[in-house]
Amino acid sequence: MPSLTKLYTMQEASQHNTKDDCWVVIDGKVYDVTSYLDEHPGGDDVVLAATGKDATDNFEDAGHSKSAKELMEDFCIGELDTSSPIIPELEISSKKEATSYSQKLMDLTRQYWAVPVAIVGISVVVGFLYLRKK
Repeated sequence: MPSLTKLYTMQEASQHNTKDDCWVVIDGKVYDVTSYLDEHPGGDDVVLAATGKDATDNFEDAGHSKSAKELMEDFCIGELDTSSPIIPELEISSKKEATSYSQKLMDLTRQYWAVPVAIVGISVVVGFLYLRKK
């Protein structure tokens, strides 16, 4: 008989990203690892860095043992709902960030336009003086 598990969106899982409330998503399953943070051999900061995204690659890259994978099942609270978008806020902020970056670059260009002009001017004068001596 199939077991019914609760479905969580990535957005829901990503909201649990503190030491007092920590969820991670690995292989399409959602784990509440809050009570395990202090016992994690790699330290709690490694686990906290993996919140808010699919941490499958991070988990596999760390080379966890079979017993670690079995221990994970104790912390499983549900599965990831793949029908919903991953995290729509990240897409919005990344667009704003790109606009923000290009805007900052334009502001710096306007503010410091004299530096490259001065370098070119000095180069022309030095070149002229060098050619004049010959």
